[in-house]
Amino acid sequence: MNKSRLPTDWTATAVQRRTRRRYAAERRFRLMGLAAVWLSAAFLAFLLASMVWEGLSGFRQTRIALPIDFAAAKLAVTPAQLHGRGADLALAGAGLENAVDGAATHAFGPGGADLISDGAWLVVRDAVKRDPALLRGRTTIAVPVASAIDVAAKHDGTPAAEAAVARLQARGLLTTSWSGGFLTAADSTDPTRVGIWGALKGSLLTMAVTIVLAFPIGVLAALYLEEYAPRNRWTDLIEVSINNLAAVPSIIFGLLGLAVFLGTFHLPRSAPLVGGLTLALMTMPVIVITGRNAIKAVPPSIRDAALAVGASPVQVVFDHVLPLALPGILTGTIIGMARALGETAPLLMIGMRAFIAAPPSRLTDPATVLPVQIFLWSDDIDRGFVEKTSAAIIVLLVVLLAMNGLAIYLRNRFETRW
Repeated sequence: MNKSRLPTDWTATAVQRRTRRRYAAERRFRLMGLAAVWLSAAFLAFLLASMVWEGLSGFRQTRIALPIDFAAAKLAVTPAQLHGRGADLALAGAGLENAVDGAATHAFGPGGADLISDGAWLVVRDAVKRDPALLRGRTTIAVPVASAIDVAAKHDGTPAAEAAVARLQARGLLTTSWSGGFLTAADSTDPTRVGIWGALKGSLLTMAVTIVLAFPIGVLAALYLEEYAPRNRWTDLIEVSINNLAAVPSIIFGLLGLAVFLGTFHLPRSAPLVGGLTLALMTMPVIVITGRNAIKAVPPSIRDAALAVGASPVQVVFDHVLPLALPGILTGTIIGMARALGETAPLLMIGMRAFIAAPPSRLTDPATVLPVQIFLWSDDIDRGFVEKTSAAIIVLLVVLLAMNGLAIYLRNRFETRW
């Protein structure tokens, strides 16, 4: 024992002084911990507030009232052609897009066609398909404005765009309202027409492939390693390898998917099937590790009691141990899936950064995912994509919060206390 460190003054005053110093040190430690918590919460609140402030405008769309005289346009299309699958081609071939541009020039003066979106004629086309009687007269249809006008109407745009917005608002032609198009459309080169549904559907299909492959294989591997595998150097090597795989950078799994699934098996590029296979390789070690920890947490008395009443080793594992470990396994699985949902690097390596104008309908169709879509929009020079990027981040955060909420629900639902 180091006697030099022992206190030599045991008077009442000295003891009280040392006690006050210990209490003061404890108060400082508690204050530093509280400050760390508040600082973390402040950063999180700032992040969420900035995303919401920028992103909510992405769910809103500015429209302009466009008067169109279809009778004067003399479109070469009949009402009979507006029924069936050929209606879109018939209206496009009849010069509807030129008629819409001409109506904008006539209504708003020279340069009026630049005030409306490139997809404004698609809105007019859908209106005509719903009511072919519009072709016989004159009507006013609210169509999306150009990206520069939309940004100026909701934020600070260029001086020319703000001046145009002021003139149009003075005439009462502009309206800005919530639009569900962002949640139902796919990618586009025009920020007024883009939507997140294509990327969201690609993410859902990719996650479906990931969970179908990673969950059963990961759980069975965890059961074998914890309940059946002999304790030898080979088992130790497998455990070390799994722990190392869980710490490998995600881009390495992307290179593996590129070499194996695309280079060797020649699977379709930029498909949810390949993305799911790649993310399954990345997620499986996490599921194995969390599964083993959950299985190890089951008390040995459960196993002993089941064996005592005549259950076989397989019945002990699948009828007693696995149900009790299931809450921890599900929680770890969903957390691993949430991590996979936010990955970008491995999916970029297998080509899921392509421009996808239509949502995928099958696992082999070209697709992209939410993180990659956010990356692509953030790299675009058009200012209209800034708010769309923030809006896409809000959608991604909502999905992640839903997955974490599901993890909490499953833990509370299946948790058994003993």
